[in-house]
Amino acid sequence: QVQLVESGGGLVQPGGSLRLSCAASGIFFNIYAMDWYRQAPGKRRELVATITGTGSNTNYLDSVKGRFTISRDNTKNTVYLQMNNLKQEDTAVYYCHTWRTSDGDTWGQGTQVTVSS
Repeated sequence: QVQLVESGGGLVQPGGSLRLSCAASGIFFNIYAMDWYRQAPGKRRELVATITGTGSNTNYLDSVKGRFTISRDNTKNTVYLQMNNLKQEDTAVYYCHTWRTSDGDTWGQGTQVTVSS
């Protein structure tokens, strides 16, 4: 059974930085794309960033391009989201996600990111 466990959220001032981590277990990690989603209060969950299994390709939500970086360490079964120059509109619960034919969608429990002065 696949499990995803996020960490690294918290309270940060506008312009600050945070790094989220997502540790995966129960999966041949290096062959699956991994994603970060976020959901703000009263809004739909949205895809923030995606990285392929090898890490060779990434994609980002337009509003985070140039500020967020997704990366992965396949030796540690971990995917990261480095978030710089954070804005109040980045406040949300951030979720790690993957999809497999056998299991469908797998989500982590989420980690809260709050950007506030």
